[in-house]
Order: sequence, then structure tokens, then C-alpha cells
Amino acid sequence: MTQGVQMNEIERKFLVKKDILDDILLIAKVCKYCYQGYLSLEPSRIVRVRRIGDDSFITIKNEVKGITRDEFEYPIPLEDANWMLEELCIYPLIEKMRCTYIINGDTWELDTFMGLNSGLIIAEIELNSPDQKIKLPKWIGEEVTHKPEYYNHNLVHTPFTKWRI
Repeated sequence: MTQGVQMNEIERKFLVKKDILDDILLIAKVCKYCYQGYLSLEPSRIVRVRRIGDDSFITIKNEVKGITRDEFEYPIPLEDANWMLEELCIYPLIEKMRCTYIINGDTWELDTFMGLNSGLIIAEIELNSPDQKIKLPKWIGEEVTHKPEYYNHNLVHTPFTKWRI
């Protein structure tokens, strides 16, 4: 039986200052294409299928409370993930390039969205506790942690290119 990971996900999300984006991409530690879809979009039970690089996972999350929620993630065979993404997931799927950075000892993930969410760039940092202090890199913009429209699962219903900005 494949072992999954249950964790208490604690994360903060920020917009990225696009005028210095090229400088950020030059220092990326790892970048991988990410393709994800949702089997359930109910806030109390989000179920996501994700293919990132050559790895694939199914993830179950409950509703966010503050900046915290429970998350269960299990590796699944790539063929199964591809079938679920094509046949079972709610469209549109989320497409993004995810780049990982280590800055001031913290791991940042920068998601550059594509497709119907083109133009959106979000930086995320996972924390050990809700009150953990972090030093924000100069390319971090507005915090959107508490703005549900920026959650990936909400970008399925209302893609970024459909927003009236």
C-alpha cells in the first residue's frame, strides 16, 4: 500500500511584482510544469489531481481556517493521473510553471499561470506555524492569502483572464 502524507498545511500567498520577474527566474532552484484538475471543488473537501514533472498525486484538503487546513496527499501512477485529468476533472484544468527558490532559508514557490489564467503570478510560502515570521523578498507584492479568488480551485470557476481588473 502506498503511504500518503497528512499534514497541517500552513501557507501564505502573495502577488509578484512583474517588473522584476526576469531577475527572479534567473535564480530559480527548480522549475517544473504543473497540470492540475479538481474532482471536487466544495470548500470542505477539495480533491485535486496533479501532475508535476514526472510525478503525480491526488490531494484532499478541507476548508481553510485562517491560513491553516488539513491536507492528505498520495502519489498515484502517472497513467492514472493522466486519465483522471482527461476524463474526470472539472474543466478548465489549471496549468502553471512552478519554480522553487530558497531565500533567507525559506522555500518559496512561484507559480506562473498559463491558459485561461495567463497573467497571474503567485508566490507561496509554507510555514511551520501560523505566527512564523518571514522576511519578504523584494519581488513580493500584495498578500492574497485571505482572498479566495486566488485559490487554485476557484480559478477553475472564474479564471483570471475573465476577471474585470
